[in-house]
Amino acid sequence: MPKMTYDAFFKALLKGDIPSAIYLHGAEDVLKEEAVSEIIARTLEPSLKDFNFDQRSAANLDPEAAETLCQSLPMMAERRVAIIRDVEAWNKRAKAKTTVLRYLERPAPETILILVQGSGEAEIDDDLAGRTVAVAAELLPEDRAKRWLLLHAERSGVVIEDRAAQHMVRATGGGLSALRSELEKLAGLAGEGPLTLERVSEFLGVRHGETAADWRDVVLGGDGGRAVGILPHLLAQPGVSGVSLVTLLGTSVVGLGLARSLYDRGTRGGALAGAIKQTLFRARPSTRMSYDEAAAEWSRLAPSWSPRRIELALASLRRADERCKSTTVSDEQAILFDLVMELTLPWQAAA
Repeated sequence: MPKMTYDAFFKALLKGDIPSAIYLHGAEDVLKEEAVSEIIARTLEPSLKDFNFDQRSAANLDPEAAETLCQSLPMMAERRVAIIRDVEAWNKRAKAKTTVLRYLERPAPETILILVQGSGEAEIDDDLAGRTVAVAAELLPEDRAKRWLLLHAERSGVVIEDRAAQHMVRATGGGLSALRSELEKLAGLAGEGPLTLERVSEFLGVRHGETAADWRDVVLGGDGGRAVGILPHLLAQPGVSGVSLVTLLGTSVVGLGLARSLYDRGTRGGALAGAIKQTLFRARPSTRMSYDEAAAEWSRLAPSWSPRRIELALASLRRADERCKSTTVSDEQAILFDLVMELTLPWQAAA
């Protein structure tokens, strides 16, 4: 059975092409919810939904119940929808899973069986993926997350300025669940006019230019003083830690390594940015970023980041990661201070 990106699957879904067996996996649970909602809306009449919709948790499903869930026929409708959530709870020998796998060898065309894996489990279940249309609901890059936010704001009757939306994505880390939650809170302010950058910054308690992504950009740009000044405010924000900042910065330094490698082979300008962007789409790194912005920024910085500088930066990042994982939270600021100085100070002097 085919594996599909979320975008390809959703385009097919909007055309009415809904397969009989679907396996939703990946890190972005909100996208899975939206896919399920769209399938239900396109398949079931609201008045008949109670007769043709079943939903169970894999952990609470015995073989007999699994058999009934899969084999039941629709009532007064062409198709029915059955959902099994948290399929990561099944091990290879789970009896209910064996029943479902047997059913998937010849799924009934009148039933749409949706298997949903939670975001906490990154590994794909090959048994399920091989018998279904497997759809990867991955984290959205920054620019896609911003478009998602603007679309849902419009649907909610909220007018939010573009720069304010960009700041929301950066301040929340770009997770759609967090964005949805903040948007619901901000909806109460919608009657007071458009949500500006200033109003959103005040509401979130995160000043513009002091998000984790802003800090990363400042470090890569070589402004050690600015990067150090941001740290106290940054580490005080919920969900921000030394490890998460090192990981964020590390992903970009690896990206700079790619950019520099292409640069040294003579790739320049738009061709360089295009090659980087293509690699990002193939690799789909877990760190959320705008692929267009990352490609442009890494292309711009490639001449100033020599292979030696990148090698030393990666070594510094490894040391910082190890120190952050073996120390107390109160020491994180000092560790990150050292990291910023190692990544910026020698090269400021060289410049």
